[in-house]
Amino acid sequence: MSIPNEALHKLAREIEAQAAVAQQQIGLARTQITSKQREQRLVRLTLSELASLPEKSVVYQGVGKMFALTPLPSLRLKLENQTKDIEVDVDKLNQRLLYLETTHKNSREHIEQMLRTR
Repeated sequence: MSIPNEALHKLAREIEAQAAVAQQQIGLARTQITSKQREQRLVRLTLSELASLPEKSVVYQGVGKMFALTPLPSLRLKLENQTKDIEVDVDKLNQRLLYLETTHKNSREHIEQMLRTR
């Protein structure tokens, strides 16, 4: 049983559109991963700098356009929690990237298979 040419072309266009969307989303996911990793390095650097300070040090945290006095232990805790949150975000983005790459690969394979059987 053969598929009419018109239906085959329509199916190929739909698969091609899926592949294009997946390719675009792959680029976006990679950009987001890079941004999160940069943010994570900055937080870790800040934590390492805070580790060298004595416990009684006066530290300030940026709040909008001003700075607020913050106890050192609470700032460390906040930054550690932020690091954990960023790690979770990066893991989710990596899973999404894997899904998108698989979708793109499958779309390409389906198009190639359609062209071979034609």
